[in-house]
Formats: sequence, C-alpha cells, structure tokens
Amino acid sequence: MEPDFKDYLRPLDFNAETAHQLARELCCTFKQLAAESAVQFLATPVSESILRPPQGSEKGRGGTNLRVGFVELLGKEDSTYEPKPGLQNGNGPPTRLRRHLEKSWPIFDHLKNEHPDELFSWIGKCIAEVVADGCQSFGLPQDVTLPLGVTFSFPMVQHTLSQAELMSMGKGFAITSKADLGSHLLKGYETWRAPGRGLPPIRIAAIANDAVSTLVSFVYQSQESQSRKAAMGLICGTGSNATIPLRQSMLHPSKLPKVEVLNGHNPDEQRIAVNTEWSINGTAPALRALGLISKWDEQLDAAGEVPGFQPLEYMTAGRYLGELGRLILLDYLKSHRGFAEEVLPTKLQQRFGLTTTFLSHFKPPHPSALLEKLEAEFPVTDTNSGFAWTEDMAIKIYKIAKSIEIRAAGIVAAATVGLMACAGDIPLRESLGHENTEPHHSGTNGTSAAPTDLVVGYTGGCIAHFQDYLVDCQGFLGEILRKEFGPEPPFRVTLSPCHDGGITGAGVLCGAAQAQYELAKA
Repeated sequence: MEPDFKDYLRPLDFNAETAHQLARELCCTFKQLAAESAVQFLATPVSESILRPPQGSEKGRGGTNLRVGFVELLGKEDSTYEPKPGLQNGNGPPTRLRRHLEKSWPIFDHLKNEHPDELFSWIGKCIAEVVADGCQSFGLPQDVTLPLGVTFSFPMVQHTLSQAELMSMGKGFAITSKADLGSHLLKGYETWRAPGRGLPPIRIAAIANDAVSTLVSFVYQSQESQSRKAAMGLICGTGSNATIPLRQSMLHPSKLPKVEVLNGHNPDEQRIAVNTEWSINGTAPALRALGLISKWDEQLDAAGEVPGFQPLEYMTAGRYLGELGRLILLDYLKSHRGFAEEVLPTKLQQRFGLTTTFLSHFKPPHPSALLEKLEAEFPVTDTNSGFAWTEDMAIKIYKIAKSIEIRAAGIVAAATVGLMACAGDIPLRESLGHENTEPHHSGTNGTSAAPTDLVVGYTGGCIAHFQDYLVDCQGFLGEILRKEFGPEPPFRVTLSPCHDGGITGAGVLCGAAQAQYELAKA
C-alpha cells in the first residue's frame, strides 16, 4: 500500500496487540455491565440444566416466528444424517433434530414502520399458514393447544421463559419499549384463526433472543466432552450480539428472572444464559480507551436513527459496514483527490448507496475486474464532470473494505475472548494496568496441558461473507490467546457454524418447556 494511502487508513489500524488489550478492557466492561446495566447483559430464564439436559430427554415438536416451521427433536440416540449436496458421501454430520414445513418471509420496511398491531397481525398470518400445513400433514387435532417457541432478534426483559417485554428495537422498527411480545403474537395469530379454518389454539411455551437461541441450538447439537465445550453463541449478520451462560451472582438482582430448571436441579446453583446486547453503548468506553472510534465512525453514528446507541455494531455488523466504506471513500475522493461531491456518481452520494453486500465481494483477482464491477455499480452519467473511475481507485476501495473487515474481525475476536473471561471460561488478566505483564503459562515442570477447546457457535452473513472476516476473526482469537498465555496456550477458541439457530433453538426451548409443562400438569 502506498505510504500516503496507508496513512489515510491508519485510523482503522488493528493488530494483535490491540486485540489483546481490547479483550482485557472488555472483560472488565462486561463484568460492570452485568452488575449495573439495565439494557445490557439481560438474563434469560434458561439455565444450564436446560442448555445441557440429560442426553436423550428432549423430544417432540415446536415452532418459531419470522421463519416459521415445526422442529422435531430426536434425542441423541435417534440422531440422523441430513443429505448435503456436494459432500463425498452425500451426508453432513449427524443431527439431533429435523425441520418440517418451514417457510420464510422477508420483513419489508413498510411492515417495520407500521403500527405494531399491523406487524404482529402479519406474523400471526405467517404462523397460521404453517399451522394449517401442520394440521394437514401431521393430523393435529383442533382442540389441543399447540406449543410455540419464539426467537425475536431484539432486546427483551424476561422474568419467565414464556414471557418477554420488548425494549426499544432500533434498526428501523417502529416498536417502542414495554411491548408484551407473547400477547402481541397470540393476538396476531387469533386474527387469522377464523371459525371454520380448523386451526388449534397456540400457547407461548418459550421466548428467546436470537443470540440465546443460537447458543441453545448449538449446545443441543454439539458433541461436548471433558476437553470440548460449546461455550457461546455469536450473531454477526445485520447486527452483532452474543450470548453466554453466567453465574447469577454476577447480575444485578433486579435482572434475575424466575429460572426454569429441570427437576432435581437447584436454581440458585445454575448459570443462566445471558443476552449480552454487547453492541449497545456500554461498550463504547473500552473502544474509546484504545482510540478505536475514528472520525468516520462518529460520522456514521451521528447520521443514525439513535446516535450513540450501538457503537460496536457500527464497526462490526452488516447493516453498517457498507455505509462506513462509503463515508471513507467519499472523504478520500473529496479531501485527497479534490473532487466536489456533486460530480461523483449519484448513488455514491446517497446514504447506504454503497451496500455491504457489494463491498463484501469486492476483491481481486485483478484490477481490471474490480474496475468493471465498480463502473457497473456506480456508473458515471456525466462524462463532462471530470470524474472517472480508475483501476487505482478500484484497488483503493478494496483496501478500504479490507481495512474495515480486519478491524471488525479483531473487535469481534477481542469481545469474544473478553466475554469468555467474564464468564470464567478463560482466566484472562482484566486491566491494562495489571502489574504482571508476563504471559501466563499452563501445566507443570515446563510442560503444557492439552488445549481445552471452547467452541463458539456463530451465524450471520457478515462474518461468513464479508471479505475474509471469518478467517481473520479466527486468526485474531489465536493471537490474543498467544499474547496472554505464551506460544502454547492451554485454551483454544474455535468458531463453528450454527446458521439455523434461530428456528432450531426456539424448537429446542419449546420442547424442554413443554416437557416441564406436562410434568407440572401430571
């Protein structure tokens, strides 16, 4: 990279040392947010006895919303193989569940902006459509209540597993705080459960945030052992969030729900799944302490629906990375190349005109191919304006995208290690001012124990497709642990896909909650 452009992108610089420092800062931040914040580190009434129940005890069917379908829980002994095109033997790894009659609908902007009753009436219609399919396929009786598991991708306050109060949603949704999710869903469904349609009533059995559902699904399907633990759920798509089990003593008493546990377990001794909402503004001090928030981040933040609301999400998630790239490119073309904004392609002048999807796949094989993509996406309509795309500009846009991605991958890796340290899974030093700057060592007599594999179930198009996000994030995870523990760390943090956790996690929770419900009735 030429020196002047490298200097221009220096505010985005992110390396292993920065990632290590940020992980320690975020560990302290996360502990504070767990103990004090009213909008982050929100407890979900899901205990580890439900997350990790006795093998084979969870069977049945459940459903979810947004994507709607039936989830059949098989239990460990009934695990089966699903066909996977392209694999040598045609099958993927064994699965402990099956999805049936699943349908999916996009949530368009007009639904986001409507009164909440309109949104939930539409969701109720989608649920009713799949329930009708289920009645026909499975012979479901009209007079038996059908349990529903729900995943919702926004912050919620939960006091029981089947109830949730929505908080302010953001991301373009008109819903404000203090909306009872279960009541809205039931009302929406009943709107379409007209007489004569033969649809059974539904009961909200379980509600969870999407990060919680991802963790639930990942734990349910993981092959855990003494040296391998499904430790955390990670969302990095349109937004960024994570869930991890924490001791109840770490949370402010006002955030503690009524904890659902399996029979024979003491609720007070259970860790519970915590929806961190780690992208909300409580994480900003750690980012600012290391000078990671650039002028472009501040510009992006200031133009948002709620300035200051989600600083980490602006820097790591798919809703915003394309817009961040546009702001950086505009600044460069105007301040370093001398172009007036009005002579630039019209689409480039518009907010979100440079999409994350375009920037995700804007990479070599060669400069001429990049230039062709650029000219097709942002055509120059006024050939007399004095502006024209060049191969040099195309290469610089790729470097902008790559710099954005490396920083995003590093921040997510640091937050992951910091959160695992907060949970007690990794004994990480917590403050930059710690007197002992020597790396930790494991084992005795100079030998290292075998690494403990802490596995993170991830989902989201951003981490999967934006440049080399996934590979770089995995690389930063290893670098952070080597910075902390030396060349042979006693821990290994591994990213593993869990792409359908929203619907399958809701099904798993629904099955567990239904089992408890039936026991209570007996």
